[in-house]
Amino acid sequence: MYDKELTAIKKSNRYRQRQIHDPSLVDLASNDYLGLAQNRVLFMSAYERVLNHHYQGPKASTLVNGYTSIHQEFEQALYQANGFEDGVIVGSGFLANVSMIEALVRKKDILFIDEEYHASGMLATRLLKKEQVIVFNHNDASDLQDKISQLSSNYDRLIIAIEGVYSMHGDVAPKAIFNIADEHNALLLVDEAHSSGVIGEHLLGIFDYYNITPQANHVKMGTLGKAYGSYGAYILASHTVIDFLINRAKAIIYTTAPSLFDTAMGLESLHYILHNQKELKKRIAAHLHIIQQELGIRSESLIIPIVINDNQKVLSIQTRLKEHGFLVGAIRQPTVKEAIIRLIAKIDIPCDDLKKVCQLLKEFL
Repeated sequence: MYDKELTAIKKSNRYRQRQIHDPSLVDLASNDYLGLAQNRVLFMSAYERVLNHHYQGPKASTLVNGYTSIHQEFEQALYQANGFEDGVIVGSGFLANVSMIEALVRKKDILFIDEEYHASGMLATRLLKKEQVIVFNHNDASDLQDKISQLSSNYDRLIIAIEGVYSMHGDVAPKAIFNIADEHNALLLVDEAHSSGVIGEHLLGIFDYYNITPQANHVKMGTLGKAYGSYGAYILASHTVIDFLINRAKAIIYTTAPSLFDTAMGLESLHYILHNQKELKKRIAAHLHIIQQELGIRSESLIIPIVINDNQKVLSIQTRLKEHGFLVGAIRQPTVKEAIIRLIAKIDIPCDDLKKVCQLLKEFL
């Protein structure tokens, strides 16, 4: 029934398949930035926490009886560590973005969203009226300011949606956008999926990176499937915003509560990051130094994009690197405008391996 469409995808070298990769490959493709998905000590601690609970599955939505002391403890640890008033955990980052945009943007509100915001957020904008959604140029504070200035006064709230670190190119959102949100008293939604655990004085993300104390107009979303080595997501905000989400966000109300084990794993990872931040930051700095030294790329995040702009060539480079024992991402359209090799400088990878893959990349390019 979809044969013609699949044939077109294959001809353009955009065809995707699920693969079980050889576990002996050095992983430079995943978002497990700190290597916590392989930390057996954290795994066993999370297991013991759930084992001591009187059941292991959430059984229902959080508003029926799926909410547990494990969920509550993690929420409290998150919002206290990040300096927010309140928080709610959600099944995934995709659901969290849908929750925020679908629920918080009301009928007379205007949403300004970065053109490279995650696909989940872009999908959620389709639930709104077209005239409510204004896309601004990527990381361009001047374009955002211009588009806000062109608005008439016929709206209730301004809402701005950005990411802390963008998933494909690893670039950090400018502080100027935070200033614009404060200037216009706009609600600022910050997707910290790829920044939490990686940047900031305490590795807590972009608010920490810019030393910004969260205010009533700030909303932070983060995921557990990246630096936290687990699965799930959370939203941190004021009491009022969290209360509103719990009462209006369909992706929170009508889904089963997050997995108890994944939540317990997220809690263990949070404690680990907070207690080992100095050592983790040293290892992050060491890996970014190798990237700059070997590839000439200066980055604040562990996402290292290498633009190839040729779908066949990125697949070829990925295959050749696998033959040498390394796995990197070969990212093609529509995920990115131009095909890239996406190398993740994960800090659990030995420095010699990181140097070797960089040298191979230079050779293949």
